[in-house]
Amino acid sequence: MEREKENGAFMGAEDIKKKKLYLLICVTIAFAILLALFILNRKHTAVPEYVFSYAENQTKDYPTTMGGLWFAKLVEERTQGRIRIQVQPEGVFGSEAEVIRQMQYGGIDFARISIAQLADDIPEMKVLQLPYLYEDASHMWRVLDGEIGERFLEYSAEHDLIGLSWYDAGARNLYCTDQPIRRLQDMQGMRIRVQEAEMMSEMITALGAVPVQIPYDQVYAALERREVGAAENNWSSYVAMQHYEVAGYYTVDEHVRIPEMQICARHTWEQLTVEDRQIILECARESALYERRLWTEYEKRARETALQNNVEEIMLSAEEKKKFQAAMEPIYEQYMEDYGEDIEKILALSKE
Repeated sequence: MEREKENGAFMGAEDIKKKKLYLLICVTIAFAILLALFILNRKHTAVPEYVFSYAENQTKDYPTTMGGLWFAKLVEERTQGRIRIQVQPEGVFGSEAEVIRQMQYGGIDFARISIAQLADDIPEMKVLQLPYLYEDASHMWRVLDGEIGERFLEYSAEHDLIGLSWYDAGARNLYCTDQPIRRLQDMQGMRIRVQEAEMMSEMITALGAVPVQIPYDQVYAALERREVGAAENNWSSYVAMQHYEVAGYYTVDEHVRIPEMQICARHTWEQLTVEDRQIILECARESALYERRLWTEYEKRARETALQNNVEEIMLSAEEKKKFQAAMEPIYEQYMEDYGEDIEKILALSKE
């Protein structure tokens, strides 16, 4: 009997040892799994090798801003987190003119900029924004997605900026505070806000009005205080900045289509390997296609919003539009001497 008790006690101790060993093995395996997951997670969320800035002057939900955010997301994914691009919307870095200067002097890495701003430094860009140059949006994309667009992207390199891709910004139209523009005579002597760009001032002057250069974020106040009687922009910007609240007459003349460009500062570009440059370029081109889709949807909704808020939409008659176009002849003559070949190539693409 005593022997049996001893055997039972002995077997109990063996069981305890086995259980302890089993638990030790389980803990070791669990620790190894957790360690592996930790290492993999660290790899996935590695501290980036580069953190770059990206300047955008539009609101957070605007197509160009969303295109920039998509670009940043693609770059981070395809570099496994080595390159992170932080998009700052709503003009945090200043006006577009100020952003260009900061990029040239090493203060900002990436940006989305209207070529109206770039044209003051890169005169060739004026060709792409000549008034009434494009028959419609399809015509413009035939130009920008082809040899001409590729060549114009390269011009910026001479000014310490690397052109990456083209973004859509729609067609620009005129809008007024107190009286609508229905014919060319209505513009005579009217003070009209324009971008801080020479070409836009030339166009408004040719139409018989007085151009007033005002930064984008100050346009609402200028219209409200009647410092200007009108401004010009696309449907999307008109609604995004709530200009319809103070300027309720919108004249669709589509006087100009000014594409926008994604750019990289040369000092940033030169830090990158050839492989990373290729990734960034591919991501920029993909984000451009994404932005164009967003733009079409956003512009349609913007127009609907404006009309629902009692904006009067004025469509120029074909006869009146011809008068507007004829007023641009002196501008074309001015640019034909230096850029005639490009202008003729662009106009020829309208027939395809």
